[in-house]
Amino acid sequence: MSGLIFQGIFFFFILLILAMPLGWYIKEILQGKIPRFARFLRPLENLTYKIIGPTSQKEMSAKGYLFNLLSLSFFSLLLLFGLLVTQHWLPGGENVKNMPWDLAINTAASFVTNTNWQAYAGETDLSHFSQMFGLTVQNFISAGVGVAVLAALIRGITQRKKKFIGNFWQDLTRSLVYLFLPLSVIFAIVLMSQGVVQSFSDGTSFTGLSGQDLFLTLGPVASQVAIKQLGTNGGGFFAANAAHPFENPTILSNFVENMAILLIPAALIFAFGFWVKDWKQGRTILITAMIFVGLAFIGVLINEYYGPQFADVVGQMNLEGKEVRFGVGWSSLWAVVTTAASNGSVNAMMDSFTPLAGAIPMFLMQLGEIIFGGVGSGLYGMLAFLLLAVFIAGLLVGRTPEYLGKKINVFDIKMASLVILTPLMLTLFGAMAFVLHPDVLSWLTNAGPHGFTELLYGATSLANNNGSAFSGFLADTTFVNLLGSLMMLVTRYLPMAAILFLAANMSVKKQSALSEGTLSTTSSTFISMLVIVILVIGALSFLPVMALGPLAEYFAL
Repeated sequence: MSGLIFQGIFFFFILLILAMPLGWYIKEILQGKIPRFARFLRPLENLTYKIIGPTSQKEMSAKGYLFNLLSLSFFSLLLLFGLLVTQHWLPGGENVKNMPWDLAINTAASFVTNTNWQAYAGETDLSHFSQMFGLTVQNFISAGVGVAVLAALIRGITQRKKKFIGNFWQDLTRSLVYLFLPLSVIFAIVLMSQGVVQSFSDGTSFTGLSGQDLFLTLGPVASQVAIKQLGTNGGGFFAANAAHPFENPTILSNFVENMAILLIPAALIFAFGFWVKDWKQGRTILITAMIFVGLAFIGVLINEYYGPQFADVVGQMNLEGKEVRFGVGWSSLWAVVTTAASNGSVNAMMDSFTPLAGAIPMFLMQLGEIIFGGVGSGLYGMLAFLLLAVFIAGLLVGRTPEYLGKKINVFDIKMASLVILTPLMLTLFGAMAFVLHPDVLSWLTNAGPHGFTELLYGATSLANNNGSAFSGFLADTTFVNLLGSLMMLVTRYLPMAAILFLAANMSVKKQSALSEGTLSTTSSTFISMLVIVILVIGALSFLPVMALGPLAEYFAL
């Protein structure tokens, strides 16, 4: 057990070492200060601006920023939908069928919103063309959009009396050209060295040990896996995702892919501290995130190692649904990391976890995907919680709520509340809609509390742009496809709109000098306050519904 905990400590130690310099680099590129070693990519950046046109050179208000963001997302949604419903007639599509319209809508919404919920088997239902030019392209763009919105928010917090919050196309282009593209190339090469497949071949036929004819599916896997992890996307080339040996063949590839999930979200926290020129502000967020993810990892590990239903099993470890080459330790760590970030990839089947071990990753999602969270979206979600904590703490001690020298007013709290409450309400609404559907029992693999957990986990994943699943919930139905599409779109873009208007409101304010009466947002007391606010909102919202699923299953054992 102690050795498994040491694995986690070593993982997070390496993560923080890598995240700090990357955070400085991200801050530089988002401010337009391209380091010398990256300037060879500048012609690609300039070419992109020429293609976009004059709008890429204009400062934007919140409305202009949001309009350009939604326009890109809308046309991305249409193009991806069109590609999926016509893939049989496109290059390399002779061995696949055109995707049904409802599943195509769901898949397009899933990848455009950075959710990557998959109700299909990638190796059999999609062509290489669809995987490369449809899904992988959106893996890049959706991740870049999240970073762009975060950049606008930080710019709004740090600026003084300005009505513009930057240029969407510049923020997006810089994140893609200087961050996601080079890192994806590096990670893809590392993964290929470990045996992750990268081929344009559909596969090869061979004869099995029993003499049967079998087919080994191949494809451009490494290039998709790199950005699916770095962009906290999570959509796998194969249906088994990172449990498939062609996506994740070795312990080293598992470590690298797991690291990639949190690398940029963690680096963005450092970037925030560097950008506001007060590292202690970033430290507050980092400590809060580490408290949650550390306790979650230990909780999952204990329940998988000493699960009550395995008390009579030699070794007492729950290896059901896990790859033996990863075991309980690396599987537990991945489950926590993928739900702490809005990644959704899996290297073990969540449906096979013990009740509480499955409940903990679900609760991380229900907190709003803010514990590191998705690239960009996780940090701006955490900042919304932070502003709420500042507001509450200010009221408790009788001080004017301020953050980084700017007063927090009613409008700011309304926008922060939209960010916090949107995924929360959609999770409960989605679970209610699934339960009330007359065919719900036919969608579940299990009955009783575990079946309800499968359903609740699916609603939680969709409403928080995560994309992971409990594997026992039948996702490919017209009702789930359409409702899920709506949930993914609303929970992605409504908080983004709120964040942009919050950024604009913060940007026009003057910045006051700190005084003895200013509430400290870097002390251990405030960190405790922030942790409590996050826990209270999550616990009060979801404890009743969790009691019907994983908690009921646990106490029934």
